[in-house]
Amino acid sequence: MRRKDDILWKGILEDVFDDFLCFLNPEAAEVFDFDKGFEFLDKELEQVFPPENNEYSPKVIDKLVKVFTKAGKEEWILVHVEVQGQYQKDFASRMYTYFLPHIG
Repeated sequence: MRRKDDILWKGILEDVFDDFLCFLNPEAAEVFDFDKGFEFLDKELEQVFPPENNEYSPKVIDKLVKVFTKAGKEEWILVHVEVQGQYQKDFASRMYTYFLPHIG
């Protein structure tokens, strides 16, 4: 069930990505060229984090998104969404551990 829910969140994120960027950064409309749209790079992300024997992977709702700035520059944004339906004691530790491979 968890994987199915995560796939639904992934679809929602794609549908409202411009609003998502504006929610995170109120100046996003001045920075990003929304008219050029977004390219969701799921295949490229899967090459970096391949699925593990068809098991649930915490990366399933990550999104790698190609965006363009108003200055014409191509940028890539890595988004990780973690939706919590209930309290988990190790949540902060899990997120910190997840973040470590992306540093540097």
